[in-house]
Formats: sequence, structure tokens, C-alpha cells
Amino acid sequence: MAALLEAIEIKRKMFFEMEGVPFHCLDVEISTPTARGGQTLVRLKMRNLLTRAVFDKTFKAGDKFAEPDLIMSPASYLYSDNEGSHFLDQETFETHTLNGEMLGDALDFLIEGLIVLIQKFNGNPIGLTLPNQVELTVTYTEPGNRGDTASGGVQKKATVETGIEIRVPLFIKEGERVKVSTETREFAGRA
Repeated sequence: MAALLEAIEIKRKMFFEMEGVPFHCLDVEISTPTARGGQTLVRLKMRNLLTRAVFDKTFKAGDKFAEPDLIMSPASYLYSDNEGSHFLDQETFETHTLNGEMLGDALDFLIEGLIVLIQKFNGNPIGLTLPNQVELTVTYTEPGNRGDTASGGVQKKATVETGIEIRVPLFIKEGERVKVSTETREFAGRA
């Protein structure tokens, strides 16, 4: 039997199972009462990994959750079509297909060959985890004006190869590779 976790032990970015459904903890807030005999409460902002719904729920500190039968398997992105997005498992060499619901906004960062972690619950793929940063090529940006580089905080819009628009420093040109944070969708440096 899987080990049990108490609500007070759950930390940000942990996975847990409640009522047979896997969840990902996005944020934790612990409130300890000042009155004697008051119960410590744990408020979790969590994502249902099957439906992708995000919500807050408050639990008692002693409430117990199972550890989910969740496996993170490395896979490389192949392509997307009408059926979904296809990934090649790097361990079993099986092809997994994830639909748009399972991907969320991950398509904004997927380029051919990118290694991601496929989340498998009870052996079935249910979603994916992107790396913290991805390297993308700038396909369009306005040229920076000469002399603008002295003021370091000035940025301009740039479109990258996946089609998303990010803000980059003025010195970035078309064709350059940049690192983009998958969590904040912001420029993280030159590649």
C-alpha cells in the first residue's frame, strides 16, 4: 500500500492522491490558530491532473492523503496533428499521444526534439511537465534603435518560433536563440 501523507506535510509542487484522483500542489498556506485547542488548517491551491481544474481547498493538518501511482517518464516531442501531440518515450520507445486538454498551454513551448516528462497515472499518460526553461528562436522583432541599449530595462516585443510573443531586451535580433521561462513566459537570457 502507498504511504500516507498528512496535509501539513504537503509542500508546493508535490503530488498527492485524494479520492482516487491525482493532484499537484501549486501553493500552500498554513494557518495556526492562537486560541488554545484550535486546529491548524492547511489551505492548498491544487490542480486536478485529470481535468486540469485549479481550485483552493482547506484541510485539517492531520487529514491524510495517499501518494499517487504517478510516474514521470522522459519523452521527446515529435509533432502535433488532429489527434493530439505525439511524444516518444525515452525509456520504452512507445509513442504517447496527449490531447489538448492534457497539454494545457504547453504547446506554446513545444519544439521538435524537446525532452519533457510525461505524467503517467496508473500507467496511462495524463499530462506533462515542461523543463523550467526552453530555448526558442526569435522569428520576428522590431530592430532596436541605436543608443537605446544604454537604458538596460527597456524591452521590446518578439515572436518566437512557436508563435508566442515575449518581451526581450533591445539588443536581441531576429534569428537569435533565447531562453524562455515556461512558468512565467518571460525572457530568461540568450541561449
